[in-house]
Amino acid sequence: MFKKLSEKPVAEVQNEQVEKWKEEDLLKQCVDAREGKTPFVFYEGPPTANGKPGIHHVMARTLKDSVCRYKTMQGYQVNRKAGWDTHGLPVEIEVEKQLNMSGKQDIEKYGIKEFNQKCRESVFTYTGMWREMSERMGYLVDLDNPYVTLENDYIETGWWILKRFFDEGLIYEGHKILPYCPRCGTGLASHEVAQGYKMVKVNTLTVKFKRKDAENEYFLAWTTTPWTLASNVALTVGPDVDYVKAKMTEGEDAGNVFYVAKLLADKVLGAGKYEIVEEMKGSELEYVEYEQLMPFVKADKKAFFVTCMDYVSVEDGTGIVHTAPAFGEDDYQCGRKYDLPVLQPVDERGCYTETPWKGRFVMEDGLDVEIIKYLAKDNKIFAKEKMEHNYPHCWRCGTPLVYYAKPSWYIEMSKLKDQLVANNDTVNWFPDYVGEKRFGNWLAEVKDWAISRSRYWGTPIPIWRCECGHLECIGSRKELVEKAIEPIDESIELHRPYVDDVHIKCPHCGKPMTRITEVMDCWFDSGAMPFAQWHYPFENKEEVETKLFPADFICEGIDQTRGWFYSLMAISTFIMGRAPYKNVLVNDLILDKDGKKMSKSRGNTVSPFELFDKYGADATRWYLLSVSPAWTPTKFDEDGLIDVVSKFFGTLRNVYNFFVLYSNQDEIDVNSLDVPYADRPELDRWILSKYNQLISDVTEYMDEYDHMKTVRAINEFVNEDFSNWYIRRARRRFYAEEMTDDKRSVYATTYEILVGVAKMIAPIAPFISDEIYVNLTGEATVHTAYFPKADMSLVDKNVEERMDLVRTLATLGRGTREKEKIKVRQPLSEVIVDGKYESLISDLTPLIMEELNVKEVVFEKDLDKYMNFSLKPNFKAAGPVLGAKIKAFGAALAKVNAAEFIASVERNGKAVLSLDGEDVEITKDFLDIRINAKEGFAVAMENNVFTILDTALTDELVDEGLARELISKVQQLRKQKDFEMMDNIAITVDADDDVKRAVEIHRDYIMKETLALSLDFGPVAEAAACADGASGAADADGTSAGRGGAADAVDGGGKYDLNGHETGIFVEKK
Repeated sequence: MFKKLSEKPVAEVQNEQVEKWKEEDLLKQCVDAREGKTPFVFYEGPPTANGKPGIHHVMARTLKDSVCRYKTMQGYQVNRKAGWDTHGLPVEIEVEKQLNMSGKQDIEKYGIKEFNQKCRESVFTYTGMWREMSERMGYLVDLDNPYVTLENDYIETGWWILKRFFDEGLIYEGHKILPYCPRCGTGLASHEVAQGYKMVKVNTLTVKFKRKDAENEYFLAWTTTPWTLASNVALTVGPDVDYVKAKMTEGEDAGNVFYVAKLLADKVLGAGKYEIVEEMKGSELEYVEYEQLMPFVKADKKAFFVTCMDYVSVEDGTGIVHTAPAFGEDDYQCGRKYDLPVLQPVDERGCYTETPWKGRFVMEDGLDVEIIKYLAKDNKIFAKEKMEHNYPHCWRCGTPLVYYAKPSWYIEMSKLKDQLVANNDTVNWFPDYVGEKRFGNWLAEVKDWAISRSRYWGTPIPIWRCECGHLECIGSRKELVEKAIEPIDESIELHRPYVDDVHIKCPHCGKPMTRITEVMDCWFDSGAMPFAQWHYPFENKEEVETKLFPADFICEGIDQTRGWFYSLMAISTFIMGRAPYKNVLVNDLILDKDGKKMSKSRGNTVSPFELFDKYGADATRWYLLSVSPAWTPTKFDEDGLIDVVSKFFGTLRNVYNFFVLYSNQDEIDVNSLDVPYADRPELDRWILSKYNQLISDVTEYMDEYDHMKTVRAINEFVNEDFSNWYIRRARRRFYAEEMTDDKRSVYATTYEILVGVAKMIAPIAPFISDEIYVNLTGEATVHTAYFPKADMSLVDKNVEERMDLVRTLATLGRGTREKEKIKVRQPLSEVIVDGKYESLISDLTPLIMEELNVKEVVFEKDLDKYMNFSLKPNFKAAGPVLGAKIKAFGAALAKVNAAEFIASVERNGKAVLSLDGEDVEITKDFLDIRINAKEGFAVAMENNVFTILDTALTDELVDEGLARELISKVQQLRKQKDFEMMDNIAITVDADDDVKRAVEIHRDYIMKETLALSLDFGPVAEAAACADGASGAADADGTSAGRGGAADAVDGGGKYDLNGHETGIFVEKK
C-alpha cells in the first residue's frame, strides 16, 4: 500500500522533514553514498552573519543547492562546507552604530581590544537566523564545521599566502592615488570602487587661470570638483592637440584673450563671439607659467605651469585640464613626471585643514557654492553649469569617495596580468559574456591590488618594519614565535592589538621591529578560502593539491565580478598557477514585480520565512528559478508563486494521489507490472517518449546550469503531457475491473514516470520529491538516488507527432466549443479536419471523437467547402516596413490563393511577393488572417492546422446532451455526499417531458456511469423525506442554492439547470 501525501500545512510537513534529515545526517548520507566516486568540488562564498538573510540569499542558495544535489544524483561525491566572512568594515560599522561612535578617534578612545571583541561578538548575531533559513529552504551544506575567517588557522594561511607574494617581490608600499572613504577611514580597491557609483548633481566650473607674462590672457580649465582647485599646481594640455589663442569680441569678457582647444572653441567661447589671434600645438605651451588660482597653500617646489600629457582629450571641457596631484591618478602621474609639489589641504576625514573653509567636509552640500562665490569675487569664473554625472561612493556606507595620494600596501597584480587573462580563458562562465566581457576586460586592464586598510577588525598584515627601513614578512605562527622578542607561544591571538604588541629583532641593525598597523582587505580573506578553509599548507596539503582544488563550481551574484571572483582568481593564479574554478554561475538581482530594487525604505522587501510558512520552500525555490534565467534580474511577484503552488505542485499532488487511490484499491505490486514497452498502448508509448526526451533535455539544461529551462520543461511535461493528456485520457483504464495487460501497462507507465519526475525535481524541490519517492519506492531518500537516464530507444518522434497532432486538434475543437458556447457534454455530429492527416492519424479518430464529443471525424481535402479565407495587410506591423509599397501589398494579397499562401508562410516562416517590381519577404506578422466558417459550421486554426465543427443539433444529439448533463450533476452530488467511489446509489428525477424522454432513451448508460441501482421519476422532496424517515424533512428554503447549479436544494439533491430545463435530482446510497 502506498501512503497518501500528507494533508498537514506545508510548513509543518517540511519542518518535520528538516528535523528528520538532521537526525539522519542527510548530507553525510549523500557524501557517503558516493564514496570512491569522482569528487565534484564546490566552494561556498562566505556571507557575513551580522546582517539578516533575505530573498536574494534564497535565490543564490537554491542555485547552489540544486547543482550540488544534481551532481550527487549524477554519481559525484559532493562535499559542501559552509563559511562565514567575519572581517571588514561592514562589521566595524555595525559595532560603531551599536556604540554610538562616529569615527576612528572614538574607536581608539574606546580601545582596540575592546572594540575588536565587540566585532567578534557581532559577526555571529544572526547565525541562528541564517541556519534556520538554510535548513528550512533545504540548503544542504555543512553548517556544523564551517570555515570562519576570524579563526587563527584561517588567518595563518592568509599570512602564508601574503609571505609568498612578499618573497616574490610583489608587495610594495606606494603613494598612489587611492579612492578613500572619509567616513570609514580607509582606502578602497578598484574592484570595490566599481560597486558604489551613484548619479549626483554637481556644479561644474570653467575657471580662468591668468597667464603670468601677459595682461588679460587666461587659460580656461573645466572641473567637476571645485573643492580640488585649492590644490591646483599645474594645467595640462595634450601635446599633439591643436589650441587657439582667441580674443573675445563681445560679452562681459570682450577684449580678454583665452586659450582653449581649437575643436572646443565654439562650444566654450560661443560661435561668432571671438577671433583667433594665434594657433599652436599643446607642446608649444609646455612650461608657460600662470598665477596661482587660490593662494591658501604654499608650494615647496616649482609649480603653476603648463604640462603635457597624452591622457588629455577634447571630448568635453576646454582641452586644458586642472591638475592637482593630491587628488587624481592621472594628476599624480603628471606630478611625478614634472616633479610637482603635492598640495593636500584635506585631512583623512575629508575636511579642509587650510583655506577659509577649514574643518568642513569638502563635499558638504553648499560648500561648492561658497567656493564659487569666492572665485566670482575676483572674476575668476568664465562659466558655471549644473550637471549630473556618475560619482563613486563607498559601497559600504554611501559616503562620496575622495581621491588621496596616500601611503598604502599593494600586491603588484599588473605583473600577473597575462597569466590572469590566460587562466580566465579556461573558465566556463554562465552567462559567457560576464567572463568574456565584464570580468575578462577587467583582468586585461588589471590594476595593482591595494590590500591594506587603516582599520582594526581584520587580518593583520604580517609585515614588521624597522626604523632602519628593513621589512620582514611573517608567514606562520611558528615563525612569529621563533622571531619574537617577547615570550609568546603559538596560541597567540592573531588579531589586533595582540600582534601589535609583538616585536622582532631586525637582522640588519639589531633594533626592535614593529608591525605596521594596517589590516588586510577582507576580499583577500575570502579569496584565500580555497586554501585557508583547509589550513593549507599546514594541514591537508596533499588533499588540497590533488582533490580539493580547483572548484568544479561556484555561484554568486553579479556584484562579485570584481569582488570574490577576482580575489579568488588573483590568489589562486599566484599560488597554484591556474584558475580556482572551472564553472561559474552568476546570478543577478531580485527585483519587485514592477522591476524596482527591493529595499526597506520602499517597503517592497520579502521575508523568506513568511514565504516558507505560506507556500513552502519547494514552491519558493521552484518559482524563483522559473521566472527568468538566473543571470538576468528576477522580478518577484507573489501571484506567480501562488500559481506555481496550484498549477505545478497542485497538479503533481493530484496525479500522485490519483495513482495511489487506484493502485491501493487494486493492491498493486509494482514488481509484477512487467509489460514490455513495445506491447504497451500507443498512449503509453507516447508519454514514455515524451518522458525520456524530457530526461535528456533536463540533463542537458542542468549540465549547462540553465535552471529556468529545466523548471519550465518539467512544468510543461507534468501539467500538459502527463496530467492534462495522459492521465485524463487513461483514466478509464484505472477503473477497469479486470487486471488486464492494458491496466498493468497504465499502472507501470504512471509509476515509472512518477518516480522519475520525483528524481528530476529533487535538486530543486527537495521536500515533496523526497516524500513522493520514499512513499513509492520504500527507499530511504531520493537524495542518494541516481538521476534518471534517458532511454532514447523509447523516444519515438512519429508517435509524438501523431499524438501531438491529435492534441492540437482537440485543443482547437474545445476552443471552438467555448467560443460558440456549446458545452463539452453536448455531442456534435462531426468534426472536419484536413485530409492530408488521414494517413497519419486515421486510427486515432476514436480518441478525437471522445475528446471533442463528436460522432464522426471527417477527413476532407477541400476545406474551402466549409470556410472562407481572406488576407489583408496588418498595417501596424507591415506599414512601417513597407512604407509606400503597402498599397501594392494589399493588391497582391487580394490575388493570391489565401490558403496556399498562409500554408507557405507557416511552413517556411516567410513568403516572397513582387511589390512594385521588387521582391519583398513577407512574414506572418505582416498578415491579417481572417477565416469565416460557412453556415452551420465553426472553424479554428493554429499553425495552419484547422478544425471545423458541425454545430447543427439534431433531436438525438440534444437528448444525449441532456443525459450527459444529468450524469454530471449526479456525480457532483456523489462527491458532495462523500460517497465512496464504488458505492451504489438510487436516483430520483423530477423533470419535464423533454428530459424524461432523454433519460428513458439513455437509462442504461446513465445508470452504468453513476453506479445506480434504480432510476425513478418523482418529486425530489418526497424522495428525500422517504430516505430520511420522519426526521428527514426537505430543506427547501434555498439555503444551499447554487451548489453545483442547484436551486431549492435538499440534502442529497435539489433543482438544477440541464441545458435550460429545470430538473430536480436526488441521490441516496444503497
